[in-house]
Amino acid sequence: EVQFVESGGGLVQTGGSLRLSCEVSGFNFDDYVIGWFRQAPGKEREEVGCITSSDGRGYYADSVKDRFTISRDNVKNTVYLQMNSLKPEDTAVYYCNVVIWSRDYWGQGTQVTVSS
Repeated sequence: EVQFVESGGGLVQTGGSLRLSCEVSGFNFDDYVIGWFRQAPGKEREEVGCITSSDGRGYYADSVKDRFTISRDNVKNTVYLQMNSLKPEDTAVYYCNVVIWSRDYWGQGTQVTVSS
């Protein structure tokens, strides 16, 4: 069974930093791209970025580029989202994601709130 345990969310002031973690199990973590998504109140879920399985390269939405960094630890089966220079518009529930055989799997989400 695919499972995610997300953590690290919280309340932070504008300009602050947070690091989210997503520990996964139930599949061969090394073989899959892992994505981070977010959903703000009243808005659709959007992709923040993802990290490849082969070379650990991160790809980012324009809205977070140069502020957010995704990394992975294939020993701990964990993906991280380092968020710097946070803005109020980054406030959302953040989810990690994997697609296995065309099926989406999602974590339970962790709330990030950035105060102005």
